[in-house]
Amino acid sequence: MSKTLSLNEIRSRAVAFHHEWKGEPGEERQQAQSFVRDLLHVFGVTGTKAALYEKRARRSSTGSGGYIDALVPGLCLIEMKSAGKDLAAAERQALDYIDDLSDAEAPRWVITCDFHTFRILDLHAEDDADTVVFTLEQLPARVEDLAFLAGYQARSFGSREQEAASIKAAKIMAGLYEALEGSGYDDHEASVFLVRTLFALYADDSGVWERDMFFEFIETRTSEDGSDLGSQLTKLYQELNRLPEKRQKNLDELIARFPYVNGGIFAEPLSIPSFDRAMRAQLLEACAFNWSAISPAIFGSLFQAVKDKKARRELGEHYTTETNILKTIRPLFLDDFEAEFAKQHHHKAGLKKLRARMGEAVFVDPAAGCGNFLVIGYREMRALDLRILERLQELGDSSQIPTMFFTKADLPVKMESFIGLELEEWPARIAATALHLVDHQANQAMELALGKAPEPLPLETITTVHVVNSLKVRWQDYIPPTQHLFIMSNPPFLGDNTRTKEQKKELQDAWGDASVLSRLDYVTGWHAKALELFKNREYGGEWAFVTTNSITQGDQPPRLFGPIFAQGWKIKFAHQTFAWTSEASDAAAVHCVIVGFTKDKAAPRRLFTYPSPKAEPLEQDAAQINGYLLDAENVLVEKRSSMLSPCLTKTLRGSMPSDGGNLIVEPEDYAEFAADPIASTYLHRYIGAKELLHGTDRWCLWLDGWDSRDLNKSALLRMRVEAVKDFRAASTAATTRDYPYHHLFRQLAKQDTSYVCVPRHVSETREFFTVQHFDADVIAGDANFTIQDPDGLQFAVMSSSAFITWQKAIGGRLESRLRFASTLTWYTFPVPEISEKDRAAIIAGGRAVLDARALHPEKSLAEHYQPLGMDPALVKAHKQLDKAVDKVFGLRDTTGKRVSNEDRLKALFASYAAMTGDSQS
Repeated sequence: MSKTLSLNEIRSRAVAFHHEWKGEPGEERQQAQSFVRDLLHVFGVTGTKAALYEKRARRSSTGSGGYIDALVPGLCLIEMKSAGKDLAAAERQALDYIDDLSDAEAPRWVITCDFHTFRILDLHAEDDADTVVFTLEQLPARVEDLAFLAGYQARSFGSREQEAASIKAAKIMAGLYEALEGSGYDDHEASVFLVRTLFALYADDSGVWERDMFFEFIETRTSEDGSDLGSQLTKLYQELNRLPEKRQKNLDELIARFPYVNGGIFAEPLSIPSFDRAMRAQLLEACAFNWSAISPAIFGSLFQAVKDKKARRELGEHYTTETNILKTIRPLFLDDFEAEFAKQHHHKAGLKKLRARMGEAVFVDPAAGCGNFLVIGYREMRALDLRILERLQELGDSSQIPTMFFTKADLPVKMESFIGLELEEWPARIAATALHLVDHQANQAMELALGKAPEPLPLETITTVHVVNSLKVRWQDYIPPTQHLFIMSNPPFLGDNTRTKEQKKELQDAWGDASVLSRLDYVTGWHAKALELFKNREYGGEWAFVTTNSITQGDQPPRLFGPIFAQGWKIKFAHQTFAWTSEASDAAAVHCVIVGFTKDKAAPRRLFTYPSPKAEPLEQDAAQINGYLLDAENVLVEKRSSMLSPCLTKTLRGSMPSDGGNLIVEPEDYAEFAADPIASTYLHRYIGAKELLHGTDRWCLWLDGWDSRDLNKSALLRMRVEAVKDFRAASTAATTRDYPYHHLFRQLAKQDTSYVCVPRHVSETREFFTVQHFDADVIAGDANFTIQDPDGLQFAVMSSSAFITWQKAIGGRLESRLRFASTLTWYTFPVPEISEKDRAAIIAGGRAVLDARALHPEKSLAEHYQPLGMDPALVKAHKQLDKAVDKVFGLRDTTGKRVSNEDRLKALFASYAAMTGDSQS
C-alpha cells in the first residue's frame, strides 16, 4: 500500500469485516486481539509495529497493573469487552490507564467495543456530548467516525491542541539536530537530513504511505547500537527518490514497499551521517509521536528555530500564532472570497466563476521566512474551494468534480500560485516542506468530504520558494503577470539604530532616493518594492504588511504614506497597535500594526482597534483610514519650524549641563552649599524629568552673570568648576571639549518670565500631558522643554484632552511612552483663531486645574495623574478645561454625551487640513 486508503476502499473492507464477525459470540479473552487486528486492517493499519497489543500499564486510581488491549501510539487506545458488557465502564477503565503513558504514546481517541457496539470518545472534545456510538452493522456507513485510523485527522486548525503538538514536535526535531550537530555532521547536510526525516515521520502517521512503515524500518533494519543507522537511512532516502521501475530487483522487501516520493526533498546527494545508540533511541522516540497532529504553519516557525542554541531552549515561547497571521490574510483577500461565496450561495454559475477567479489569484510573501503566510493562505483557499464544491453538489451540479478521480489539474488553487522570496536557505527549505504537508492535509479533507482527491505521491517539486534577497532583486522576475495579485508579509523589524550599513544601503536602493529615508524603518523597503512592482501595468492587486507601529508615528508617516498615497493607493484595512506574540505567558511581544492597501475606491474600509495591546480587536467601518490608522481626514503632519496656530508660542529646550554632574547639587550636598555664603547665592532649584514628575528636590549652580572673583572666595565653588573643566577636556565631543566657559551650562535656556515646563516623555497611560508652571528662577534641565506663558493659555491648551490626543496620534514613541517633539506635535497643533471670550474660558479652565492640584500640595504630578486614581476635583477641573478647548474645534457636549477622543481626532485633522490646505483624500 502506497497511500491512505480511500473512503470507498475502507467501506468495502468494512462490509467484509461485518460479514466475517456478525455471527461471532464475542468472547474478550479468546477473540479480542483478532477482532482488533481485523478492525485496524479495515483502515490500513497493519503489522505489529503500528499497534501495540496487550501493553502493560498501571491504573492511576488503584496503582495496580493491567493490560491495554491495543494502543496505536499518539492516536487511539482500544479496550475490548465481551458481548453485552458496559462500554461506559470499559471507557473509564481505559482512561484510568492513560496517565501511565508517555506524552508520545498518549492517545487522542478512546475506542471501546463489545464486538457488537462501538463507543468512540474524542479526548480533545469539549464535552462528552461528542461521544459516538454505533453498531457493527452500521460500521460500513459510519467509517468516517473511525477515519482517523487511516490518517484522516479531524482537526481544528490553530487550536491549542495543535499548537501543543507542534511544540512537542519541534522539541523532538531540536533534539535530533543537536545530536547531529554534536557528531560534527555538516550543517547544510544536517538541515537537508532533518527535512527528509521530518517528511518520513509525517508520512508514517498521515497516510502518505503505510502507517508506521518508517518506524518498522528503523526498528527492524538497523542495529540497536545505531552504527548502521546512517547508512540505512541514506539507502532508504535514495530509493524514495527513485522510480519503482528503476529500483534494483533484489532490493530489501521493506524498502521496496516504500513509494516513490520525488518533489525534490530526497534529490540532493548527502554524505552518510554517523549515529550511535542514543541517537537511534531518539529517532525511535520521534517515531512514537503522532506527527499528523501538527500544524505545518506553527511547526514551521518552531522548526526554523532549532538551529539556534538559545531558541532551542525557548521552543514554544516565541512563535507566530495562526490568529495573528489571519489578521493579515482575512481582510486582504480571504474575507472577500468568502463574501462572494455567500453572495453566490444559490447560484451555480456564480460559484463556478468564483472558482475560476480563485484560480487566477497569485499570492506572494516577499519575506517568507518559514512560509507560514503561504501555508495558511494555501490551506484556507483550498478549504474554501472544497466548500464551494460541496455546495455545488447540494445544488445538483457535479460538473466541477471529475467522475473518476481528482488530479492537481482539477484544482483551481495550486501550490505554484503561492510564491515566497526568502534570504536564507534553511527557512526556505522549511517553507517548501510545510507547503507539501498542508497540501496533503487539504487533500485528506477533500477525500473525507467528496470521496476523492489528488494522489498524495509523487510530490510536486516546489519551484516557487526562492532563496534571494528580496530588496535586491526585481520582484517581477519571480512573479508571473496577473491582475489578481496579493502580496502579504511580515518583513524584518529593524529601526534606524539597529540596521546595518548594508541594510541602510538596501533601503536607500529600494526607495531610489536617500533623501526620503529620514529615520524610516527597514521594513519600509518592502513597501517601496511593492510600489515598484505595481507600477508595472502587468500587475494589479492588493498588498498588506505587518510592521512595527513606529511607521505610524513621528516623522515616518509623511515619508512612507506620502509616496503610497501619491500613486493612488488607499488603506483598505488596518489593525492599530497590538502585541504580535504567541500564546505563551512569557513570550516576547512586539508592538505591531498591519496595513493593507488597495486602489479599489469602492472597497469598504475596515479599521481594527484594540482596547489594550493584548486585547481582542474591535472592528469598525471607516469612511477612510489615514496614515495614522485613524478614521479621520487623510492628512500627513510634517514638522514645522514655525507655529501653525497664531495662539500658541514656541518652545525652548531646557538647559543642558554637559558637566559630569558637577554643576548639579544633589539633596545630600544641599546643606553644605546652602551654608557657603558665596556658593549659596548661585543655588537655583533644578527641574529634570524626575523632579517634574515626582516633585523631588534638586538644585544647580547657575553661574550666568557671576562675579568671577567669587571663585577665590569659595573653595566649594572652585572645586566644582575645576571638575567641570576636567570633565569637558576629556570629552570626545568637540563642541563640549572646546566650550570655553567652564562655569556655565553647555546650553543655556533660562526663562526671563514664568514658564510651562514640558517633559520630553510621558507615560502612555496618562489621560493628560503632565506639565507644570514654574517661576523664572527655577532652571529647567534638558529632559524638558519650556514655553513662556504669561497669561496661562499655553499651560491650559497643553493640559487639555485635545492636545494629548493629538500627541498620541501623530507623535513618536520611546518604547511605548509618548515622545514630545515640539516641531511635530506642538508647532503643528491646529488651534484656529479664537475669540477673546473663548481665550478667557480656556485660561480659566487651566487655572481651575491648578487650583484643583493646590487642594493637595503633598501630591506630585505622578500622584495627581494616576490613571485610576485622579481626585474628583481635578477630574472636574479638566472637564471644564476640555469643554472650553473642544469648543474652538466645533465640539460640544450634546444630550449629556461627552466628546470622545475619536470625535476630537476627526476635528483636529479637519482643522489641520483647513489651516494647511493639505489633504491626501
